[in-house]
Amino acid sequence: MPERMSESNPNEEESVDQASNSVEGEEGDTASRKPLTTGARLWDRVRSSLLRPKLDPQTLQNKDWQRTVIAMNGIEVKLSMKFASREFSLKRMPSRKQSGVFGVKINVVTKRERSKVPLIVRQCVEEIERRGMDEVGIYRVSGVATDIQALKAAFDSNNRDVSVMMREMDVNAIAGTLKLYFRELPEPLFTDELYPNFAGGIALSDSVAKESCMLNLLLSLPEPNLVTFLFLLDHLKRVTENETINKMSLHNLATVFGPTLLRPSEKDSKISHSSQPISMNDSWSLEVMAQVQVLLYFLQLESIPTPDSKRQSLLFSTEV
Repeated sequence: MPERMSESNPNEEESVDQASNSVEGEEGDTASRKPLTTGARLWDRVRSSLLRPKLDPQTLQNKDWQRTVIAMNGIEVKLSMKFASREFSLKRMPSRKQSGVFGVKINVVTKRERSKVPLIVRQCVEEIERRGMDEVGIYRVSGVATDIQALKAAFDSNNRDVSVMMREMDVNAIAGTLKLYFRELPEPLFTDELYPNFAGGIALSDSVAKESCMLNLLLSLPEPNLVTFLFLLDHLKRVTENETINKMSLHNLATVFGPTLLRPSEKDSKISHSSQPISMNDSWSLEVMAQVQVLLYFLQLESIPTPDSKRQSLLFSTEV
């Protein structure tokens, strides 16, 4: 069996843990009535033996890949794990090659493609909506890392066969590629400049003031960022229309995408917390919670009024 590795780093998995628990809880009643397959028992063993225990200090200091094999009933899972500090793994890394799409500013990509929304976003969304809307845990379940890297290379090299490649790959790899694109943007979709304002706006207690603040901030985004976000937002809302099947609620999707779309590129956040001293882990957790809440807020809005009355034609025309 080929190695299977998550495309998400360990720290971002923490941010989706609540969504994972929610999905697992909904599936628990069904699972309790059915005997687990060998594959399910094997992955349960992988999870309990490697993902649940805390890393010991010796493991944290080891910068080499730790490889292990877990076997059951003639089936083997080969795992490769390496610790990466949160500071490094959450840092956005601009690409040195401006000819690709990963790690390249979104306005550069849309200008080059003469489009409103990057081609990679449109193609991934189109393929997921074609055959992934009923996939349990879509966007939460990790795809095979080698497939995701193959798609990344194809998009970066402008491979004309990328559409054919996508049809032959597991839909979770396509979802993982889309998440990876947003995660590797040199600046978050919500921009470094406006990120503290979004985090402050979501904390307002007055609902009227909050709506006014959040919508004004959203409409202040650069056009490529705004149109791409609205395009993605509509897609995520359509995903939740199949929540009874795919188990992905608005909160689950916000938990997965919030940090991906809002996490700032700078090492230190500009968000100011209370005057009480807090640990680095607590500070990071508070930021993740704010990022999730910002996206959840927009997902829960029935509609987002924009000054452009032609929004629908803008998003779905051939010019997008």
